[in-house]
Order: sequence, then C-alpha cells, then structure tokens
Amino acid sequence: MLRLLLISWLCTLSFIGVAQELRVKDTASLTQALAQAQDGDTLVLDTSVYEGNFNVTRSIHIKGEAGATLDALRQGSALTITAPKVIVEGLNIRHWGRDLYYHDAGILLQPGADEVLIKGNRLVGDGFGIYGEQLAAPRIIENNISGNGAIYVLDRGDGVFLKHVSAPQVQDNHFIFVRDGVYLESVTDSQIHHNQFAKLQYAIHYMYTRGDEAAHNQAINVDGGYALMSSKQIYLHHNHVSQARDFGILLNITNESHIQANTATDVKHPQGSVELGNEGKGIFIYAAQNNRIQDNEFSHSDTGISMAMGGEENRLWHNRIIANQNQVKYVGDTQLEWSYQGQGNYWSEYQGWDLDLDGIGDLAHRPNDSLDKLFWLYPEAKLLMESPVVLLLRWVERQFQPRMTTGISDSFPLMQSVSPALIDGGTQ
Repeated sequence: MLRLLLISWLCTLSFIGVAQELRVKDTASLTQALAQAQDGDTLVLDTSVYEGNFNVTRSIHIKGEAGATLDALRQGSALTITAPKVIVEGLNIRHWGRDLYYHDAGILLQPGADEVLIKGNRLVGDGFGIYGEQLAAPRIIENNISGNGAIYVLDRGDGVFLKHVSAPQVQDNHFIFVRDGVYLESVTDSQIHHNQFAKLQYAIHYMYTRGDEAAHNQAINVDGGYALMSSKQIYLHHNHVSQARDFGILLNITNESHIQANTATDVKHPQGSVELGNEGKGIFIYAAQNNRIQDNEFSHSDTGISMAMGGEENRLWHNRIIANQNQVKYVGDTQLEWSYQGQGNYWSEYQGWDLDLDGIGDLAHRPNDSLDKLFWLYPEAKLLMESPVVLLLRWVERQFQPRMTTGISDSFPLMQSVSPALIDGGTQ
C-alpha cells in the first residue's frame, strides 16, 4: 500500500510540475526561460542588459540582481504581462517606446494580469511607466518611475495609468517628469498612499472613479496636485502639495467625497502670467456637490478657495485659510454659509473679537466684500488694493456688517487654528 501511495505521489509531481528557480544571464536565456517557465517558477536575472521586448504568460516571480536591466531599444513595451499573480521586482527597465496610442510602457499589464505585484523597480522611459487595463487588484509598490523632462508634459506617458481596474494599490513610489503621476479612469476602490510626485502635470488624476482613497502623498513643483473629476465617494486625506501652478486640489463635477486634513500651499502662477480666472488656487470647486471639506490648510497662494458653476452644495468647516492674496473667490448668485454645527473656519485676516472666550469669533466673517468683486471684474485695479482709501473702505464695510444677498459667510469663525498634520484622518 505504501509503495502504491509513493508511486501515485511521484506521478502527481510529474504531472503538476515542481516550482523551480531558474537563473538567466543573457537575452537568449531569458527569452527561453520565459517560454518554458511554469506557474510558480522564479526567474533570477543576473547583472546584465537584456535587450528586446519580453512576454510573461505564466504566474511566475521575476527578480533581478543588482544592475539587471531590461532595455526595449525604444520600441514597444519592455515587459508585457498577461498572467495573474506575477511578481516583478528589482529590475531596471528603460528605453521602451513612446507611442501612447499603442500604450508603449515599461510594464504593460493586459487583461488577465490580475493580482500582480510590481515592487522595487526603477523605470526610465518616454511612454507610460506602468499601463494596465481590465484588471483586478494590482499592487505597485516602492518603484521609481521617471519620464523624459525634455518632452512637453502632455506628450509624456503617465507614471501609472489604470483603466477599468478594481482595487489597485499604489504606494511608496516616486514619480518625476511624467504626465500624471497616477491616472485612474473608470477605477473602483483604489488605494494610493505615501507616494512622492515632482515636476509633472497632476500628482493623482481621477476620472469616472468611485470609492477611492488617497492619503499621505507629497507633491511638489507640479501643475496641479490632486484632480478629482467626474468621480464619487473619494476620501482624500493627509496629502500635501506645494509649489503648484494651477491648483492644490480640484473638485470638478465630483460628488459625495471627503476632503480632510490636506495641505495646499504656495499655489501660484509664475510671476507676471496671472490672468483673470487663471490664478493658482489652493482648492478649486467647480460644479461639485455634496462634498465634505474639513480640517485642510489652504495658504500662501494666489487664491485660497475658488468656487464656481454650481459648487454651492458642499460643507466647509475647520479649514485654515491663511495669507492668500485672495482668501476666497466665489462666482455665483447665492449667499453661502461655511460653518457646521457652530464651528467655522480659521481666517488669518479675521479681526473680530471673542468676548466670551469660547474660541469662536463674535462677529461673522465675510471673506469677500464688494471691493473684491470689483477687483475680479477689473483686475487692472489690483494696483490699488493696498492703498489707504481701499483699506479704509474695507474697514468701514466690515464694521457695519451689511446684509449681503450673495457671497460667503462664516458665522462661527475660529480664533485659533489646528495643523492638518495633527488631525486624525484614519477613519471617515
């Protein structure tokens, strides 16, 4: 009986195969190993340059020794994956093609490449860094992805481009000189955490997504920080953006989202290029509804908060609006209240008092007056903004607290501020 069991076990092993570790040292041996590999095998790439375009059709683990490099010779995608549960780690990948129509990428994830893990790689090229479509649960972790800074930004590929993907994780990556750092289209339940973005268009760009979370990301020297467009139920918290040119956060036709404990500072157009409607905005709310915007800081920018075209149905409270050239710009015909349950926002220019010492200003704050609206309509008049006559007119208007039919009011302005870094944003 024992002999029969042993024979049966050996036959089973011969049928299913045993996972192997295969070492490759040149292009020919890598091509052969990929063609012959079975599910569960590990391919170890010796320190060498492997030239060409490679395909992964089995659920294998590919890892590189220090200096192992895939070079696509500026044609097509360097590595194309069609199998699930593939692991790619420790590779240098370079010189893939730049045809964005054909999705040239350092790593191209095609339908069927579910639950892949792309970890600890360095990708440098003109097209997409990692492109994936019609997938489930890819993980992209601890990679360095660089585009070509000599190419016009809109002609570059995105660092990570995901379309019709569910539950992706993108964390602890560095992105530079790409178009968008992470571009998500028709994606659900993404997790984008602890990434670094620099010298690109938008750090994270959402289009038609739902149920996403982005937290603890850092963006510097970008056109825009976090662009939420035509999306729903995004939780954006504890992110930072500075030295942006267009916006820190954009809510464009985006609904039911929670924007909490983010910092957008130094959002300014280059000196001399600011035009009406083209100024840098800490947050730009455009035709977005039913969003919660709390505990954020919008500071030292051309405009702190800008709202237009049906952005009225949002709740804003506990934000810090500090030392912007214009604290608020609201283009609309409604009188809005920016406070919630007796708690408003902190305004650096608020000059009211707090006689009962409850931490709430006794006078309502109206960050825009009739002079602000005049300067929006006639931007050339901004030369007069700090003149003694204008300052006197502002003081008189605020002392009398005239009834306004349009604009922003904060009936409970905060006398002290709390840094967004101290806000616990771990739960919604």
